[in-house]
Parts: sequence; C-alpha cells; structure tokens
Amino acid sequence: MNTPLQIDGVDVLVEGEGTPVVLMLHGWPDSPVLWEETVAALREGYRCVRVCLPGYDLRKPARSVSVDAMSGLLRKVVDAVSPHQPVSLLLHDWGCFFGYEFAARHPDRVARVVGVDVGDISSATYLKGLSGREKALIAGYQLWLALAWKIGPWWPWLANRMTRYMARTTRCRNPPQDIGWQMNYPYAMQWFGTHGGLRGVARVEHWLGVDMPMLYIYGRRKPFMFHSAAWLERLAHAPGSEVLALDTGHWVMRQKPAEFNACVRAWLDRSHAAP
Repeated sequence: MNTPLQIDGVDVLVEGEGTPVVLMLHGWPDSPVLWEETVAALREGYRCVRVCLPGYDLRKPARSVSVDAMSGLLRKVVDAVSPHQPVSLLLHDWGCFFGYEFAARHPDRVARVVGVDVGDISSATYLKGLSGREKALIAGYQLWLALAWKIGPWWPWLANRMTRYMARTTRCRNPPQDIGWQMNYPYAMQWFGTHGGLRGVARVEHWLGVDMPMLYIYGRRKPFMFHSAAWLERLAHAPGSEVLALDTGHWVMRQKPAEFNACVRAWLDRSHAAP
C-alpha cells in the first residue's frame, strides 16, 4: 500500500498495514527518502506516514513556515491519518525539534516518541555544558546556513553552493541536486528570528521520559552532541524509556540501518504491548 496525500501543499506518504501509526519527520537537508529502509522494517504491523517538511521539496517554490504553522500542519496530518488514536513519532534533526513541539502542544495526539540525535538542545543544562570550541562549531555551521537562506532569493546559485558545501562538510550523503538553500529556514528562525523565531518552545527535559515514553538514539562519533549528559542519564532510567548509542555520526539510520531499524521496531513493539 502506497497512498500519497496532499495536506496544505505538503506531500504525505502513507504505507504499510496495521492500526498503529508511526509519523516520520526528517530534518536538514533530507526528505522522506531518509526513512525508506525504516518503512520496510515497520510496514508489516504499522502504518508508516512520512511528511516532507515545507520548503524541502525542491520541485516546488521556496516556502518557510513558523513554529505555530508547523504544529498546525502536523495536527492536520495526524487528524487525517489517525483520527481516533494517538500516533508514535519517529524524528531526526529538525524533525525532532518540530515533532517535540507538536507533542508538547498536543499530548493527546502522541503516545510515544523516538528521537534520533537531537535531544534537550533548548535546555540551560545543555547550553552550559558546551565547551567554547563546541559553541563555535555549532554557531559556525548554523549561521552559514542561515546566511545562505537570507541571500537565496537574490543569489540562489551562491546560496546553493554554500548549502551543498556545508552538507559535504557535515558528511551528508545526499546527492547535491537534492540539497538547496530553501531548506535552511529553520536556521534563519534560530539566529535571525525569522517567522517569530524559536522563543517559547517547549523544554523537552520537563516531559519526555516523564509524561511520555521515549526511545532516544544517537551517534557517538561526532565533534559535539545535541543533548546534555544529565538529560540522557534521567531518560535512561525513566520507566518505559530507553537510550541507545551507536557507533555512527549524525545520520544513524543510514550508517547502521539494520541495527537502527531492529532497535526501533523492538522498542515500538514493546511499548505497544505494555499495559
């Protein structure tokens, strides 16, 4: 079964058989293709729903949305694909940020969360734990991408070169033609306050693993982490939640696909079976 939907101009792909719904959100600079092997691992028993983030389909005009608009879009998607039951979220990178915010705003529509490589990045504990070098590395690549988004409407050729250069630098394996400056608007939101910025977003450390079970998977082989050690420790001991570290970089599901997909499937099965 492979059913394409259009919701607010965004492509939504529904695949698989089963009642439980797993909503998958990718991040920068990816597309729903990121989850193809995971869909293959889950489609017998789960309905897999993949959303292309607004602005990430390079065949369409450039588009950027606010945090409020993204949460509203995700609510429409969830209500369309699972009107009577809460869904499970499977998230990566900026998909984590937007997915966590949606779950915080609509806890009745989300039963559990699988977050990949991005955790409590908005917490004071995380920010205080970063070294000066780590802060410089993070600010450097993010401001570069935010600037590329700013100049994109006027000099798209330069903005694309900047974006594709940073993708190579961060070891993203996507073909260059699938990467464009239009994808960078979350960084402009973060650094330039575009579309109202990211102020007032939910603090995941206050509720993920507390009010909602979570599986958190991250790669060990990176110059910096996107979570604090304190949050990781609390989550690892929270009932119903688990933490898994794999010998990968940021794109865990591509570097260790068999292990990643087996662990996600096993945790979802256990979580659904739990009383």
